[in-house]
Amino acid sequence: MAEAEGDESLIDDAQTTLAALRERAAKMELESLLSGEADPNDCFLEVNAGAGGTEAQDWALILLRMYTRWAEQHGYKVDLLDETNGEEAGIKSATIQVKGHNAYGWLKTESGVHRLVRISPFDSQARRHTSFASVAVTPVIDDKIVVEINEKDVKVDTFRASGAGGQHVNKTDSAVRFTHIPTGIVVSCQQERSQHKNRAKAWDMLRARIYEMELRKREEAASALEATKTDIGWGHQIRSYVLQPYQMVKDLRTGVETSNSGGVLDGDLDQFLQAALAHRIKGQGDEAAA
Repeated sequence: MAEAEGDESLIDDAQTTLAALRERAAKMELESLLSGEADPNDCFLEVNAGAGGTEAQDWALILLRMYTRWAEQHGYKVDLLDETNGEEAGIKSATIQVKGHNAYGWLKTESGVHRLVRISPFDSQARRHTSFASVAVTPVIDDKIVVEINEKDVKVDTFRASGAGGQHVNKTDSAVRFTHIPTGIVVSCQQERSQHKNRAKAWDMLRARIYEMELRKREEAASALEATKTDIGWGHQIRSYVLQPYQMVKDLRTGVETSNSGGVLDGDLDQFLQAALAHRIKGQGDEAAA
């Protein structure tokens, strides 16, 4: 026993194991609290560049890559449903579908405005620029959730899908855009070469957007998310990513921050997702207690 007590390598291994168990237990505790009716579902994640032209469009592409890498690192499948390229670089907007258990539950707190501060790679004078992009996360609706939409309330436009060129560019108007007139919600899909399949996916996206909007209305009516009501509004940023003059990513809701900005932009988001989820659950608990 005395020898074991003095074995530093054994102690180090035990401490490492305990730390890993604590981390796993904390994550399992959070997952057990993903009890919303849509939390287990797949999700649609949409990124839109803010004002600022090429700078903001490049930032939107960086965010899209960040979420794609996070999803793939956690075993989720990612499908690109729609993408509008920027004029010089980046993207104006894009929508992906993240497929896997609890995809919506984990990513739902990412909706909001994300701010980037960096030395611009597009500025010949190497000046510092601030860029904004918004993220919207909505659940994929399964057969257990019914969302009724009057087809007369939906304006349908078809257009030719964009592509990288050559044989992959669609020669027909297979891409579709739906505008829900009562709410102003717009969705589009150009993933498939078949207009029929794009229409079906666009209906799924529209139902998801309307369902998420109704979920938010119910939450706000019950004052369950009073502290986070403004997260989604443009101009109310949820996270700041600073690359110059120092390295720092900070969540403005939870106070969680890290200097490993490169890791975050490469998909290392777990600490932010876990903290945001715990913060949201705590807010719901405080409201219920009140």
